[in-house]
This record gives sequence, C-alpha cells and structure tokens, in this order.
Amino acid sequence: MFDDTLKVFKELNKRDFRILTGIEIEMKNYEWVPVPELQRYVGLPTEKLNFHLERLRRKKMVVGTLDPYEGYKIYFEAYDALALHTYVQRKTIAAVGSEIGVGKESVVVEVLKEPEIEIAEPEVFILKLHREGRTSFKQVKRTREHLVGKEHFSWIYAARLASKREFTIMSKLYPDISVPKPIDQNRHTLVMEVAKGSELSKTKVLDPEWYLDEILNQIRLVYSKGIIHNDLSEYNIFVSDEGVQLIDWPQYITKDHPHAEELLRRDIENVLNHFSKKYMVHRDADEILRDILENTTFEDAVTGDPDVVDLMTAEDLAEAETMTDDDFEEGVFAEDFDDFTVQY
Repeated sequence: MFDDTLKVFKELNKRDFRILTGIEIEMKNYEWVPVPELQRYVGLPTEKLNFHLERLRRKKMVVGTLDPYEGYKIYFEAYDALALHTYVQRKTIAAVGSEIGVGKESVVVEVLKEPEIEIAEPEVFILKLHREGRTSFKQVKRTREHLVGKEHFSWIYAARLASKREFTIMSKLYPDISVPKPIDQNRHTLVMEVAKGSELSKTKVLDPEWYLDEILNQIRLVYSKGIIHNDLSEYNIFVSDEGVQLIDWPQYITKDHPHAEELLRRDIENVLNHFSKKYMVHRDADEILRDILENTTFEDAVTGDPDVVDLMTAEDLAEAETMTDDDFEEGVFAEDFDDFTVQY
C-alpha cells in the first residue's frame, strides 16, 4: 500500500495536496465529501476541480461516489501522501528507502534525513505508519454514541490516535528508558531512530540470563515512570551488544489504570515464557511482580503530564479523538519534489 503511494507521490502537485487536505478536513463532517464543499475549500472552478479529482482517482488517491450525490473520500494511500508531504516540507525526510516491516497494525520504512552540515552523512531513521482500525485499543470498553454519524472517520481517528500516543509516551520516556529516540510525528505516522540490534524473537542471544535481567530492569524503570507497556513480548524487544530497547508503545497504560497490576503481570509473563521456552531460563513471575510493586518509587513519574492518559471510557476516547483544525497541517504546499528521492 505504501509502495503505491510512493509510485505517485512525486507526480502530485500543489493543487493535488490542497484537494486531498480539503477532503481530509471535510471528512470530519461527511462520509463522502460533497463536491460543492470541496470546491469552497479549494477555490477552483468546477471544470478544473473535476479534472484534478479524476486525475487523483486514477492514481488511487481518492475514491468517489455518485449516490446519493457526487462526493469523495480518502483512504490510507492519500493519508500516507499527506503525512509524507508534511515531513518533506519540515525537512524531516529527504528520501525513502525499503519497507522493512509490515504488520496488521503498522508499516515500517527506512528513511533518510539530510545532514544539517554538508560534510556530514545523512541520518537513517524509521518511518512508522499506523494502520489500526480500532484493534490497538481493545482494553477500552466503550459505546459509540459520541460518534454517531462519524463511523466513517474512525480509521483516521484510530491510526492518528495510536501515532500520537506512541510519539508522546516515547518523548516522555526518552532518554531515561531504552527506547529509540522519537524525531517527529504527523497524522498517523511517526519518525524515530532505528532500533539497535535485532528483534528478540529472531535472535539467539549468547547470555540469556543477562538479557533477561536487562529486560526486567527496563520494565522496572518504565513502571517507575508510572507507565506499563501493555503489549510487551519478544516481538517488540530489540537486543544488541549494548543492551535492549523496547518499541511499539501505543497501547501503554498508567499505573492508575484499574487493571494495571494484571497487565503488568502479563508483560512480565510474556517475557519469562519466551526465555523459558527458548533458553530454559526460569524465573518466578509472582516474585518479580511483587518486587516491582513493593519497591518502586515514582519520583520521576510522567503520569502528572496531561498528555499521558489512560483511555478507559467512551468519554476518554471521545476527548482524545477530538480533532481540531490544528490537526490538519497544510503548511506551504510544495510545487515539486525534485530533491526528494523514492526508493534510494
């Protein structure tokens, strides 16, 4: 899907991005954005607007309908393009490399940022594109009365919310906790440093006792910040000669969550089960949990920050999902992308 976006990205012009942004904004109010509403935003004559819409439709950037009226919407391809456009304008990204990971809830791509001084080498980062429906927030028990009439917009809400939560908590934890350094965030995406080493599930470590101690120490440190990862396993832990790094944070919870102890135990058990099965290294989950709960102090907790919140009710989610005009970053639309490289 992201490859499809890259194929046409450099062919998109200033008017194309304005049209896509107009559809994005009006999707707050419509399942299918009516052409007259879009025309008011874009400011193009009908003939020219129709020409650009047909061009975008052929490039699979928009989808249209004639029933019950002529209207348009966007999906992830266009949302990817809008986020990528923002990063190029911010000079966060200068080139996109290969896709290095695809999951049911995200796509991970290697990107380059140009150095600030000419003699330096470009920096290699990771671009993570969230693909959630609502699967990342299974612990949130809620009804949907507050979104009546806006179900069509839920995929943007969920993906954007996952990205924003992940970037926020990583920014609060770094550098005290071993996570990749967060660099930038826009819409449903975030840019971060490359995780060090390799995924624990795909690696055979030479000293499993040492690596298990490192991971458990990170769990303790995270908890001292008032945070629980809530999705920790061998699939989102990276190991290297330097130690370990924890990734994938959108499902985090705080120590004040009503199921905090249960979910902390689950994280611990997931890690212990991996080391038990693969390396025959056995630890007692109850003992580790008790030690963390009884001996952790919270002087450095980040839970007092208003941006660090649990999503436990429909009202919590409704507040988190409220999108304002500030969430739709137009910036200055680029005339061209001559300096941007696809698939370096």
